Amino acid sequence: MVTTDYLVIGSGIAGLTFSVKIAEKFPDRKVVIVTKANEDESNTKYAQGGVAVVLDKEQDSFKKHIKDTLIAGDGLCKEDVVKLVIKEGPKRLEELLLWGANFDVNASGEFDLGKEGGHSEYRVVHHKDITGYEIERALLERAHQLSNITILPHHFAIDLVTNHHVKDYEYEPLVCFGAYIFNQNSGDIFTIKANSTLLASGGIGCVYGHTTNPVIATGDGIAMAYRAKARIKDMEFVQFHPTALYEEKGESAFLISEAVRGFGAYLRNKKGYRFMPDYDERAELASRDIVSQSIDSELKKSGEPHVYLDCTHLDIEAFKNHFPNIYKKCLERHINIETDWIPVIPASHYLCGGIKVNKKGKTTIDNLFACGECTRTGLHGANRLASNSLLEALVYAHNIFKHHSKKEYKSLDVHIPDWNDEGTTIPEEHILIQHNLKQLQALMRNYVGIVRSNKRLKRAIKHLDLIYNEVEDLYKESKITTSLCELRNMINVSHLIIRQSLDRKENKGGYYNVDNAKK
Repeated sequence: MVTTDYLVIGSGIAGLTFSVKIAEKFPDRKVVIVTKANEDESNTKYAQGGVAVVLDKEQDSFKKHIKDTLIAGDGLCKEDVVKLVIKEGPKRLEELLLWGANFDVNASGEFDLGKEGGHSEYRVVHHKDITGYEIERALLERAHQLSNITILPHHFAIDLVTNHHVKDYEYEPLVCFGAYIFNQNSGDIFTIKANSTLLASGGIGCVYGHTTNPVIATGDGIAMAYRAKARIKDMEFVQFHPTALYEEKGESAFLISEAVRGFGAYLRNKKGYRFMPDYDERAELASRDIVSQSIDSELKKSGEPHVYLDCTHLDIEAFKNHFPNIYKKCLERHINIETDWIPVIPASHYLCGGIKVNKKGKTTIDNLFACGECTRTGLHGANRLASNSLLEALVYAHNIFKHHSKKEYKSLDVHIPDWNDEGTTIPEEHILIQHNLKQLQALMRNYVGIVRSNKRLKRAIKHLDLIYNEVEDLYKESKITTSLCELRNMINVSHLIIRQSLDRKENKGGYYNVDNAKK
């Protein structure tokens, strides 16, 4: 058993920002960060675009950024949350600069602001096309300078510890006491008891297979919170990025940033026809949901596996300068953007729903907080505005820090039983896990994708139940492995997406059901 003041699950921008702030303010308090891969592996690292923040008060304003966010969220944003996050933006950016994050500047030394789909002004602060990677680097560097932060890489959080694990705990509200942790290198399972636990576990992209997320994005925090009986909301709003580089294998896909369309690239079908003006007057600069649905419609009409992004008419030197990473990645795939079109396909990108939290990041379970992509704050509504996610993580990490600064947490005197895996065997069933994973991903892509229908969703439930039963049996009789836990988590997340999709009776933002459209 390890005892700490704060347990943070996840090492992206959300988890690290909170950890650094609380550790700086209270040098005598301990923070333990648990992360299942290398410490720098997170969705943050792959965020290309940047941080949307209002800096140029003459051209831009908080009012405009708020309006753009509300339009993208299609009537489902919580307006007070939107105002709070956007007005806090500049202050939180300043802190990142103090921690040593570098952002691109122009010839006159001002920030070189980018513009992305859905934004009315240039307001995206970026570092080339690897902004997230730069932020992650700066935050990790700061975290390592603080002796009261311990980072445990290759440690997987299996389940939260709540009342029902604890003998003789009679209190009524649900309380989180920490988590059971699996050391992936040694195979040991131990308990971390914490006065406060923060879930900052990122997204769910791998549920769909075709995704812009890294392979770690398996919805672990949401699934753990769901099993612990926390409230989970708006899971039907999965945002698909319209332009991921097409991979025949359908593994984690490389993202062709939205900013490339902002730069002037065209979408074309196989015949070379530029189709976006047929769907929306903003053409390629329409919001993500519209562009994704339009591509989905083109692919269903043609039966083709992908469409193309055409950059051949652009200033190539300027392109290379602005998107060096994208240019290089395309060349590695023998795509020369000067002469070749880039094959692209929509891929699951970002979840707008998740664990329901209030403005202080509190979940519906005492002593359990959540931050970043695993949460539903009300900022994104039915669809996220580009580059608002890093901003949300920074602001909410700060709010959770402020709350903890004022609140003294009593060490709860409870006895947490050790993890019990008597009677389990080492699974030789890796092939079963892989088979069920592929089935789950195909099910989600084909039945619960960009365009849904009630018939498909109901069929999906039947298929999912079969996978669920098989995997639960396997879980009960096997020793813990990361891949088995991840699969179990993805099944929980898929169940939530399907159920909450069926509950939604009108199309909004990123959610589109053909049966709702007929009404």
